[in-house]
Amino acid sequence: MDSVKILKTEISKTTVENVAVYLNKKKGKTVAICNANTLVRSYNDSSIQNKINSFDVKTSDGFPVAKASKLLYKNNQERVDGFKVINKTIEKGLDKNLSHYFFGSNEKVVRAMIKELKDRYPSINICGYLCPPVKSYWELSENEFVDDMIQKNPDIVWISLGFPKQEEFIYEIKNRYKITSNLVGIGAVFEWVAGTKIKAPEWLANIGLEWIFRLIQEPKRLLRRYLIDNFLFIIYFIKQYLSK
Repeated sequence: MDSVKILKTEISKTTVENVAVYLNKKKGKTVAICNANTLVRSYNDSSIQNKINSFDVKTSDGFPVAKASKLLYKNNQERVDGFKVINKTIEKGLDKNLSHYFFGSNEKVVRAMIKELKDRYPSINICGYLCPPVKSYWELSENEFVDDMIQKNPDIVWISLGFPKQEEFIYEIKNRYKITSNLVGIGAVFEWVAGTKIKAPEWLANIGLEWIFRLIQEPKRLLRRYLIDNFLFIIYFIKQYLSK
């Protein structure tokens, strides 16, 4: 896919529909769902930056990234968030029996998510899941954790380990094993699908205030990200905008 550079990350020029079609048609592809936090961390860490930029698709998750793309490149880029991507991809894959595997989060969340998906899409093909212990991305890429995934060879593996662990995990297993599954880092989406956390209303996300909704639910975990990283995103964006 064509891309544009925002801060130091190549962001794909695409839509939810196009990503869903892509995941239904392609094999062995990698997808990163990129928000402001992703771009700020990548800006300040060349290792993360290089890994993210090596992915086949890097979507504009969140209002700031989509808005930055519009302002810098005069395009019509919309938000391509993980919640929409997983639902649209599943919908499009029902007729062809697209198979799904879930990696990450915890048993309570994943079981609730699978129940919700089966209620919503009765014919969905879920071939397995694994909720690994809390370890580094390097440890999680060892055979004992990925053997089941590789043997079942699903069409898509949805991975919820949080940023940047999930992207580093994807990068590692993609380079260490022969994997034909598409690998998608999906972050907090497991909990939104499961209903264990509430997703912000679409109208709120469309005006750039989703972060307030999430901060109220998880203040301890997200306070630093939103107060510091979002501020840094604005500073780095202004710098890029003025230089352009």
